[in-house]
Amino acid sequence: MLMNNSVIVIYGTHAAAEEAVKELHKSGFDMKKLSIVGKVYHSEEQVIGYYNTGERVGYWGKSGAFWGAIWGFFFGSALLFVPGVGPILVGGPLVGALIGALQGAVITGGLSAIGAALYSLGIPKDSIVKYETSLKSDKFLLIVHGTIEEVKRAHEILEATQVEETASYKAQGS
Repeated sequence: MLMNNSVIVIYGTHAAAEEAVKELHKSGFDMKKLSIVGKVYHSEEQVIGYYNTGERVGYWGKSGAFWGAIWGFFFGSALLFVPGVGPILVGGPLVGALIGALQGAVITGGLSAIGAALYSLGIPKDSIVKYETSLKSDKFLLIVHGTIEEVKRAHEILEATQVEETASYKAQGS
């Protein structure tokens, strides 16, 4: 099931998640192996939107500076409304897993679309509840995919950031 090893890190603020992304980038980590998920903040007084113009991706809203600053690091992006969680932004390889889960109607066993995407990456069901709860609580998930060595290196880099919680998962057969 899990094609790559991964580490999932929970951050309590967009600033902490942004710092982590920048630290990985500074260290030369392959940013195509990085995914991020965060809830979209909504306000009736402010336009909220997401756009893509060629290679430029932008976001309007309360967290516009955060999302605008980090979109360039990620390969793939999506804005979705997930029942039970609300509107979320997703960047990186997790976008493909999420779309695959939605298109394949993989949402079984009580998993949300996010849960199904994480499960398709090999994340155990008992851990998925924790990640969905974190998203509902306006936290951010940073997911690093790669070889055992890459994930270990990313984990070491991320431990020096404002991490709330971290967990590593090994690919089957690793």
